[in-house]
Amino acid sequence: MKSISTTVSLRVNLLRGLAAVVASALMLANASAQEMKIGFVSTERVFREAVPAKQATAKIEQEFSKRDKELQEVAARLKGMSDKLDKEGPVLSDSERARRQRELSDLDKEFQRKQREFREDLNQRRNEELAGVLERTNRVIKQIAEAEKYDIVFQEAVYISPRIDITDKVLKALNK
Repeated sequence: MKSISTTVSLRVNLLRGLAAVVASALMLANASAQEMKIGFVSTERVFREAVPAKQATAKIEQEFSKRDKELQEVAARLKGMSDKLDKEGPVLSDSERARRQRELSDLDKEFQRKQREFREDLNQRRNEELAGVLERTNRVIKQIAEAEKYDIVFQEAVYISPRIDITDKVLKALNK
């Protein structure tokens, strides 16, 4: 449950590129003008450390724990059947061995289907929850930026000077 979805990753990469272009343009345009106030917020740290993100993760884990346990039980049953077939296979009749192999194959297909559905549902719920956290984070960033008169605040960058990092302020506001 630690990775962020592909959709969010694509959005973040797009924002990185856009941020770099905007920053370059602003710096060139205002090179001789007044000093700009620039900030940076680490979205990765927000998703890892903010109370709302931790709550979202806990909510998802609780929501999916029963299905995860069921999958683990099916996997154990599948392993047990496979081990039993390997052990007893040589002494079974051809028809009995074929029947058990079919049962094993059917159970494996069912397990694979349930596992795929589980991952899809889990990713969808994670995306929904993280989108809510990201939306709340963006509101907090905007409030801080307006209150402290930042000209621009980036959420992703290749390199950041610690003096412009306002992630701690955002985390403090989110954790209230």
